[in-house]
Amino acid sequence: MAGIALLLDLAKRNPSLSSSAKSIHAHTLISAAAAASAAAVSYTAGLPLSSRFLFGDGGFTVAYCDAGATAVWDRTNGLQSSTHKDSLGVTTKEYILDVKPLFSAFKPKNLAMTSLRSFLVFYLPLLEPRAPSEEEDDVAPAEPERPVDLVTPFQNSIKQILRETAVVTTRRVLERVAVHYVSRRTAWKLLKDASRSARRKAARGMPTILYVYSVGKTTIKVQLLGVTASWVVQAIIDVYRCFIRKSDDEIEELELKEKFRQFRTKMHTTTLKCGASLVLASVGAGVGALIHPSHGQWIGCTIGDFAGPIGTALIIEKFQLNL
Repeated sequence: MAGIALLLDLAKRNPSLSSSAKSIHAHTLISAAAAASAAAVSYTAGLPLSSRFLFGDGGFTVAYCDAGATAVWDRTNGLQSSTHKDSLGVTTKEYILDVKPLFSAFKPKNLAMTSLRSFLVFYLPLLEPRAPSEEEDDVAPAEPERPVDLVTPFQNSIKQILRETAVVTTRRVLERVAVHYVSRRTAWKLLKDASRSARRKAARGMPTILYVYSVGKTTIKVQLLGVTASWVVQAIIDVYRCFIRKSDDEIEELELKEKFRQFRTKMHTTTLKCGASLVLASVGAGVGALIHPSHGQWIGCTIGDFAGPIGTALIIEKFQLNL
């Protein structure tokens, strides 16, 4: 690089060398572009055409830009977009899609975090000390205490792990469907990082109300695929419970009409929970972004995502809503 800079400096001082310097510079750019194109082709050539729809082309999907292209790179945010001017002088923007691996949920780190969270949810209640009440002190226990059941929490933890991995994998499939069937701009809005987007919006100096609204709107778009994946997985589980799984008591086998009624009730409840999760996640993200653009947005989105289904279940139980 130092030699190329020295040659360019000498070419500026000596007009007779300018033409040769320009040809060297043009040859260097063409060689670099050809090498990059050859590397991309050699990598993607190893993937069958039928599998690129699911497995992608190796991460980033970058459209080619001509000599007038200007790539936007941020050390903290990564490659975001690329703009260039066409032959008519109109500036166009290329959206760079960061498609995650299809089976990212089965990576050791992600699977370990999911397993740890699931086991803690079901085993921590067993460790809580149970204080004896006054009535139990006065009355002698008629039966000895039963041993703690450790099998049922283990089974529930395994089911929760399978459910979360299924939701993440379904989301990856929906991401590839979005990239394949919707416009590039829409897919970029569905796949981008909401925390980084909130950080960029905070750097623009937007008004507070407009900033909260913009962060909330972006969070809804980013969370849409995840909530849809959760709804699809829960619908499959409800179909299995209502129509496929056999009852333990064969005498109380329900009729088909009653099964459809139970399935409709469960689907209405699931839809309300997913909708509340989406709305409260966007509200929490917008409020949390006022505290911190990146971490506050993530914390507020997580709290709203958990509060939505819990609040919906409490409201349905309290008011005895007939869905």
